[in-house]
Amino acid sequence: MAELLLELFSEEIPARMQDQARADLARLIGAGLAEAGLSPVDIRSFATPRRLALVADGLPARQADRVVEKRGPRVDAPQRAKDGFFASLAGQDYRLEERDEGKKGVVLYALSDQPGLPAGQVVKPLVERVLAQFPWAKSMRWGTGEARWVRPLQSILCVLDGEVVPVEFAGLVAGRTSFGHRFMAPGPIEVTSFADFATKLEAAKVMLDQDRRRELILARAAELASGAGLTLEQDPGLVEELKGLAEWPVPLIGRIEASFMELPAEVLVTSMREHQKYLATRRADGSLGDRFVFVANRETLDGGAAVIAGNERVLRARLWDAKFFWAKDREQPLEARLPQLGRMVFHAELGTLEAKVQRLVALAGFIAGLIPEGDRLAAERAALLAKCDLVTGMVGEFPELQGVMGGYYARHQGEPDAVAQAVAEHYAPKGPDDLCPSAPVSVAVALADKIDTLTGFFAAGIRPTGSKDPFALRRAALGVIRLIVENRLRLPLLELFAQAHRLYGQRFSGVDAAALSRELLGFFIDRLQVQQRASGVRHDLILAVVAQGGDDDLVRILARVAALQGFLATEDGANLLAAWRRATNIVRIEEKKDRASYAGRPAADLLVDPAERTLAAGLDAAGSEIDSALAAEDYGRAMAALAALRPVLDQFFDKVLVNVDDAALRRNRLFLLSTIQAALSAVADFGAVEDSPGAAART
Repeated sequence: MAELLLELFSEEIPARMQDQARADLARLIGAGLAEAGLSPVDIRSFATPRRLALVADGLPARQADRVVEKRGPRVDAPQRAKDGFFASLAGQDYRLEERDEGKKGVVLYALSDQPGLPAGQVVKPLVERVLAQFPWAKSMRWGTGEARWVRPLQSILCVLDGEVVPVEFAGLVAGRTSFGHRFMAPGPIEVTSFADFATKLEAAKVMLDQDRRRELILARAAELASGAGLTLEQDPGLVEELKGLAEWPVPLIGRIEASFMELPAEVLVTSMREHQKYLATRRADGSLGDRFVFVANRETLDGGAAVIAGNERVLRARLWDAKFFWAKDREQPLEARLPQLGRMVFHAELGTLEAKVQRLVALAGFIAGLIPEGDRLAAERAALLAKCDLVTGMVGEFPELQGVMGGYYARHQGEPDAVAQAVAEHYAPKGPDDLCPSAPVSVAVALADKIDTLTGFFAAGIRPTGSKDPFALRRAALGVIRLIVENRLRLPLLELFAQAHRLYGQRFSGVDAAALSRELLGFFIDRLQVQQRASGVRHDLILAVVAQGGDDDLVRILARVAALQGFLATEDGANLLAAWRRATNIVRIEEKKDRASYAGRPAADLLVDPAERTLAAGLDAAGSEIDSALAAEDYGRAMAALAALRPVLDQFFDKVLVNVDDAALRRNRLFLLSTIQAALSAVADFGAVEDSPGAAART
């Protein structure tokens, strides 16, 4: 068994691309080897800032021999057809076979033995094909060549069982040479195997395994923070990025000058994280520590003292800017910045930010009136101030802090805590892991912001298409869903959409408000299915509950779905669903055959069999109970009423023949089956319910 070692050495690969690139390399090489009959026992890939590497263990030394078959004409085909077939085999060593293919007759086959190729002859074209078609999200050309790679490629190493495979790509020919750390050991390294490769790279100050680099960064950073009496702030995303920025990570700790600690913690963290890739620290009370941890890419003779001083100097310059903006921005109140919003276009179709603020004030006040403990005046005030920080110096320098800085500035000018909090939180939640506001004023303003945006874009005919969603409308809808569901708000979405549409005034006066609201509700139901899937809620049950239309209360919809899902998971539920399908199929088939409708109530005097009389009485009782339960939003009681139908339905199908010779009796029984559909459809559209795993076994 052979070992394949491949390394692609280049200029710096962006950290965010490394993990996907190494996964793609393993996937493409592994699939190509398997297709060629050279499946490896194991395949591993690695990434550092300057290289992608792969090792495939346990490759067969050569392909297995195989027999190649070529199908010809039938034995009794005209001679010209057979001559053409034989001519196509000229120069080949083959043997003929005749095979009886049943109705197709006896057919000629030419069989030739094809010996397997040595693994090296397979690997060379495979690697060249993978490199030429490698799926980088972004790539570049360099020099005079046409080959593309994420950054200019400098060398290729390709060794199969100790022997060089002369892969050619981007004007390079593969050898057995790699290179060590750019500064500490930049010279060439000759390797013969993966073990040799990994050992020599380690000696040359290159830690090949990205997981080792991550664990080293985390462990050493935590140790440094602990030594300063602090704890390391958990930031998995930044650690993942840091592991891709250094081939020989050396965590070091620096200090933030005391004069900068008066800045809001978010300013300090954002400046360190987004601009400098520094890890923050926390004190025991949770407040921000005055130390930061960063990762150097080399060891130094002074133990990193000069590197620490340099990083402290760079951070100092950035924080001086932040300190200036912090002081300057607070010189005027937020509302004094409103006229500047009139010069900022939110979107060409939706008008300026000043116009958006005017709509938000009205919509947030309207929503606050529908929320328990909602404060209309506070919501309107928060909406008025919410966008003003967009024209401050701090947000201009740190766009990630929009909203957050508005909250700080609102508190500074003496706004109530509820108003300042709403200004700070009105963009939330931004994603599934973001905290969801719960304060009534915050919720009202956050809902208004997202609903105004969604309504405006949909009214302008701008919607997400496929994977494209440049204005993050899906994220906005998911944010609205979380705000409503997590706060258990009973809000009429259709009414909110209509109100948001009215606030656009003449801009979208030609848009049908009712149709727009229905479309938006459908979009929200789609997003609700996606959002609830993670919680194990079946998407088909959401569709079943909303199929009748008109219900725009997300909390009520999910309560009905939960009750329905629980019911269908029981034996009674599964059997009732089977009975509903049986009744529906019979009615559908007979309606098509008779070209008639059997929707309606059966005549009592034609219910001659005790089983059908019992069913009719049971359906009447269940219908009344279901209507009462649904009106009271007691969905457990509605499901219990459905469960009570199971024995009478089973008895009906066991005892009663629907398609009898008596036309009047047959017609009446079809009406009775239609009544089953009507009774169950009050709860949900059971036609939208898919079979769940194990349903067939239960029924």
